[in-house]
Amino acid sequence: MNLTEMSFDDLMEEAYSLPGGKAKLELLEQAVRVADAAGDIDQGYEARSEIVELGSFHGYPMKALVAFSWQLGQYDRNPGRFDDYSLMWSYKWVLDRITAFADISRTQIENLLEDMKTRFAAEGYSSRTYHYYRANILEDFGELEASQAEWAIVQTMDRDEMSDCEACEQHSLVEFLAKQGDDEATVKAAEPILKGRMTCGEVPHVTITKVLFPLLRLGRQAEADKLQKKGYKLVKGNRDFLYHQGEHIGYLTLTDPVKALEVFEEYVASSLDHENPVDQMIFNAYSAKMFRRLSGESIRFQVKLPAGHPCEHQSEDVAALAKHFQQLALATAEKLDKRNGNGYYTELLEKL
Repeated sequence: MNLTEMSFDDLMEEAYSLPGGKAKLELLEQAVRVADAAGDIDQGYEARSEIVELGSFHGYPMKALVAFSWQLGQYDRNPGRFDDYSLMWSYKWVLDRITAFADISRTQIENLLEDMKTRFAAEGYSSRTYHYYRANILEDFGELEASQAEWAIVQTMDRDEMSDCEACEQHSLVEFLAKQGDDEATVKAAEPILKGRMTCGEVPHVTITKVLFPLLRLGRQAEADKLQKKGYKLVKGNRDFLYHQGEHIGYLTLTDPVKALEVFEEYVASSLDHENPVDQMIFNAYSAKMFRRLSGESIRFQVKLPAGHPCEHQSEDVAALAKHFQQLALATAEKLDKRNGNGYYTELLEKL
């Protein structure tokens, strides 16, 4: 049956039966159109709730942001009509990805953060989650000292119902320490996760790549190689992990560049239409590094690129591919740095 001929209930029933991905998103977006055409606010809210979750965890963060903004407006216009807890929880998902969009100003992001703080307080929650997300956002802005000050506040406060799970919070600490360049502290903080004492739906998936480079620099390559194989299996096939798939390419570039090329070829297509600019930037940056490494090899490569790719006719010129992906990554870094008011991302790419 054509999507336009399906009822709202049929669309939602089929969407609920599918795993996260483009097909499910198309059903949910059609369900939104059907609900909006009928003027049914409750149905529109339900379908958008699913888009927010799908978009947040399957590589469509902008669609999640748009759907959530609509929900927030309806929530304010209809007091008591919608569930408070689920909306407040999904507020965190939106804030977690919002800094990736350079067109969203610091003022807008800070206003959203303060709005979340006000709403959480009105519901009786502490300000701990506010400080936790403020730490993460400042980290995303490249302001690591200011982020550290927020982390210090978080660590003095008790968790409550709005706190992220312990595994997610520990991962965030690992990521922060990795960005500070403290290899030993990064690996130590990751131990509860790597040993399986802390897990969740995305941990250790997202944590493993954060310790690969520190372990390599600490002379523990055998351990890192074993973790890389485990970590790659966890993120394989999920477009939400493009950032981490890029980090796998980066690590393999140093240890097994031919394998790195295989990983690149598997995900280059999904990188083209991925909605998160930072994830794309990291993927492109590590891909550029890989192609620079391959350009020094005596082997002649025939890179498998998707039809219609801008470099489709340069698939044998790895030096040209390196330049292309470097330019893409730097263009995003420059936009983010202009918004953030510093040179953090440009300097980060130079280090890569």
